[in-house]
Amino acid sequence: MKINERRQKILEMLDKNIIYKGAELANKLGVSRQVIVQDVAVLRAAGYNILATPQGYLLPGPEKRCQRTFACQHDLPGLQRELEIITDFGGKVVDVVVEHPFYGEIRGYLMITSRFEVQRFIAELKKNDALPLYVLTGRGVHLHTVEAESESRLDSIQQALLAAGILLE
Repeated sequence: MKINERRQKILEMLDKNIIYKGAELANKLGVSRQVIVQDVAVLRAAGYNILATPQGYLLPGPEKRCQRTFACQHDLPGLQRELEIITDFGGKVVDVVVEHPFYGEIRGYLMITSRFEVQRFIAELKKNDALPLYVLTGRGVHLHTVEAESESRLDSIQQALLAAGILLE
């Protein structure tokens, strides 16, 4: 398979709104994971909005969902509670954003939609001895973009985060 054909195949696979890990794409296309990383970089430079999430690569399609940004603050034990509140109320945690004093805004795409994915995310953090992005702020302050099927769902998420002492007002 030629390079351009492989890149087109990557776009076709991701266009089905399915998340693929780099290793999965590599296996299906008969190349190394490093080749996939390079192909994705070239495709991004060409203007394709391919997201790298903890679950894998995603090419988001048009969704008609409501979206809201929440300013949050909590400690490490509060991380799982925060994500579970959002997903239990039907929200999708699209990303986390922190303001770094040197680099400015840093965004990590999460795309977490269920309690199972929250548990997997927390387990991966622990397994890799990694810290969440919000530790860069020194105070645990961060933003989440959250999607839900309705404004009332987002209102419920907001009230639950407030009640849990996680939402900044």
